[in-house]
Amino acid sequence: MPFITVGTENSAPIDLYYEDHGSGQPIVLVHGFPFNGATWEKVSIPLLNAGYRVITYDRRGFGNSAQPTMGYDYDTFAADLDVLMTELDLRNTILVGHSMGTGEVTRYLGAYGSQRVSQAVLLSPLAPFLLKTADNPEGVDKSLFDGFQQAIIADRFAYLTQFCDAFFNYSENKGKLVSEEAFRAHWEIGARASAKGTYDSVDAWLTDFRGDLPNIDVPVLIVQGDKDNVLPYASTGQRLQPMLAGSQLVTLKGAPHGLPWTNANEVNRAIMDFIGSPTMARA
Repeated sequence: MPFITVGTENSAPIDLYYEDHGSGQPIVLVHGFPFNGATWEKVSIPLLNAGYRVITYDRRGFGNSAQPTMGYDYDTFAADLDVLMTELDLRNTILVGHSMGTGEVTRYLGAYGSQRVSQAVLLSPLAPFLLKTADNPEGVDKSLFDGFQQAIIADRFAYLTQFCDAFFNYSENKGKLVSEEAFRAHWEIGARASAKGTYDSVDAWLTDFRGDLPNIDVPVLIVQGDKDNVLPYASTGQRLQPMLAGSQLVTLKGAPHGLPWTNANEVNRAIMDFIGSPTMARA
């Protein structure tokens, strides 16, 4: 199993598990909370078949990566991604993030620039800023996030069931866009994550990405469902698009948060149209 070391905690290395398949232009897929790179299978296989080099990795604390008790913030997550990009010497890369993974993409481009990146795709995005503050009245009350953390402490596994319900809009989409088996598989992946990482990631969701946006100078595709019950569409994707010059927004009617699984065909079509269009090529 391939790993890249991004740091240490006491006597133990902090290793990130990654997979690197295919050839051609590299695409790095950054997964959502609380899952891992395996949940990209409905997107990664079509990209491989289309002739791209596809790299997935597990965020620290999740999947097969190390589970340290620190570093669950977007400065660290972006630094981890930078180590991966540098160690693999990736160039002309397309970065694709889903949900929590869009934070890595946004902060990476804001902090490290686009020398290694040609385009970016944000699926069910976290940006621009989720928390309601005096200068961000469109955000969400902090009490909601406090409740998430309380639920994680009380019974993380029960919380994961509630999260997967919202992730898939399960009562509406069971047997249609998602099977019981796929629901259970996602739950099991989430259950294997670090308890500390699961808890601390909720704080990371409150990151203000507005300062990163002016530094993003590559074409960006935003894809989100208008029935996203995890990251409200009006507060995230719909609001983000006008703040990103040169970006485009694809709204999937009736789609839930878990787009890479529930609406994979539409997501793949949008990504292929975006990365294959000469008008969207970087100048």
